[in-house]
Amino acid sequence: MKVQGSFTTLKTINALTMNTKKKIVIVDDDIDIINVVEAILTAKGYEVFSANDKIQGIALLKKVKPDLAILDVMMTTHFEGFELAKEIVEDPELKNMPVIIQTSIEVLTTTKPSVQAMAREFRRDPAYSDLRVILVKDLVTGNAGVDYLNEHDESIWFPVNAFVRKPVSANVLIPEIEKQLTEKNES
Repeated sequence: MKVQGSFTTLKTINALTMNTKKKIVIVDDDIDIINVVEAILTAKGYEVFSANDKIQGIALLKKVKPDLAILDVMMTTHFEGFELAKEIVEDPELKNMPVIIQTSIEVLTTTKPSVQAMAREFRRDPAYSDLRVILVKDLVTGNAGVDYLNEHDESIWFPVNAFVRKPVSANVLIPEIEKQLTEKNES
């Protein structure tokens, strides 16, 4: 009798969990990328929303209040994706939402816990000093961030949760999304 009761409870919990689709917003100016990512995510049971630029993106994020955002870095301008990510990090309503950056830019890795300090170190290194954008990830903690030079050559820093390399691969994207959502739920 207890086994049946436990099964029923488990079944109810599973039904409640399955009915609560996780919402993901994709912001990218490339409709083909949006279509591919949307197909991958909807096949996995996510509810997907999309926008083509920073203005549409921030409005959609505030309206939908998604569980996670996936952003392109270069859209209408070279800085638009970075500007959007920085707005998310600084917005009280959105700052706790995981942000995954889709990029074809090389991600520099470190084992130093302060990725911001490492980005600044890369910025001072003559081998990297001419880079407009530095993406850094700590291999130990998973901390990640972006340091970019804006149109006034000012260094702008903000943290992100992860980077996913373009072209998009479901075998990379889905595990990263699941990891970020799990970490969000645990915090």
